[in-house]
Amino acid sequence: MDIKRYDMEDTDIAWCPGCGNFAILNALKQALSELEIQPERLVVVSGIGQAAKAPHYYRCHLFNGLHGRSLPVATAIKAVHPELTVIDESGDGCMYGEGGNHFIHTIRRNPDITNLVHNNMVYGLTKGQASPTSLPGFKTPVQREGVFHETFNPLALAVSLGASLVARAFAGDTRQTKEMIKKAISHKGYALVDILQPCVTYNKWNTYQWFKENTYEMDPSHDPYDRMEAFRRASEVGKLPLGVFYLNPKPTFEEKLSVYQESKEPLYQRSLDTQKLSAWIHSKRGL
Repeated sequence: MDIKRYDMEDTDIAWCPGCGNFAILNALKQALSELEIQPERLVVVSGIGQAAKAPHYYRCHLFNGLHGRSLPVATAIKAVHPELTVIDESGDGCMYGEGGNHFIHTIRRNPDITNLVHNNMVYGLTKGQASPTSLPGFKTPVQREGVFHETFNPLALAVSLGASLVARAFAGDTRQTKEMIKKAISHKGYALVDILQPCVTYNKWNTYQWFKENTYEMDPSHDPYDRMEAFRRASEVGKLPLGVFYLNPKPTFEEKLSVYQESKEPLYQRSLDTQKLSAWIHSKRGL
């Protein structure tokens, strides 16, 4: 396994020492190497935040979107160039907060992309306010009396919407995280991997030890094709299950696009028929 081909030389990584993002970065490199995905065939899209810096720290094509707006970009890239491996990587605040609406409708569209969410249950870039996944009672400089509203459950939501693949990993277990990422990348359709990871600076509650004590790996007997059972497991509180919750194979967004019904040639390779375009524009002006 050669993960060095994904390394960026002389790069200053702007994460705190001990941040869970380092473990996710390493697990992703291992997964890419074992799947033999070439850097030039890989595109990683991200939003804004500490997790969203990840694409800058390994060799690939990348696109930094606006806060919470990375999923539409990832969907478009895959639609234009279906042969690429497209990964959308960002944090719980960016993906589930600012990007919540895009999160919902990307699941509905089912593009063939992998969605890795670094879930540290806090906003790590903007100095530690509560995120959508922060637990009740969690105190921050903003939520001084503690979080009192319902915690956002991305896995239960994804299962309820019929997502193609729904999984959870813990960054403290590199092997398990790597395997979840490999399954997601290899899966055809939208694949969500919610990765629990500590923020060592702003979240002193959900530490490495806390995650070790409050997570468990689901038994192999779990049937990921049973939607009701997947929803039940995703709704568990207290100890959080890890593994693949739900599998729902179905046609992808790209397969349903009319432009690929007659020809499988990627859009980026097609030439523009200016005469046809001009005729279409003139026809619309007469409406």
